[in-house]
Amino acid sequence: MQYLLLIYANDTEWDSRSPEEQGAILKEYQAVSATAGVTGGAQLEPAASATTVRVQDGRTLVTDGPFVEAKEELGGFYLFEADNIDDAIEVAGRIPAARTGAVEVRPLLDMAA
Repeated sequence: MQYLLLIYANDTEWDSRSPEEQGAILKEYQAVSATAGVTGGAQLEPAASATTVRVQDGRTLVTDGPFVEAKEELGGFYLFEADNIDDAIEVAGRIPAARTGAVEVRPLLDMAA
């Protein structure tokens, strides 16, 4: 089964860290990227760069920025292949943002089933 590990980070907390601390944390992210079963992932641009799209009454509505203001914002993701959710949770717990933000573990829908 594939799991999406959605990383919700606190940019204010990140910006308050020294370059050395940031470097150490980036190494932790690189270690997660190198974990067996991690098949993809990426860091996202800040939420302020987002565009939100909705269709209402047949009209496409476009709004700059994210839909909601929040202390934590979606900052990136990993795609992880695992036999069970416990393995996915173990990897999610190694993602640095889990200590200061949150990591959502969500199974991907198996469209072949």
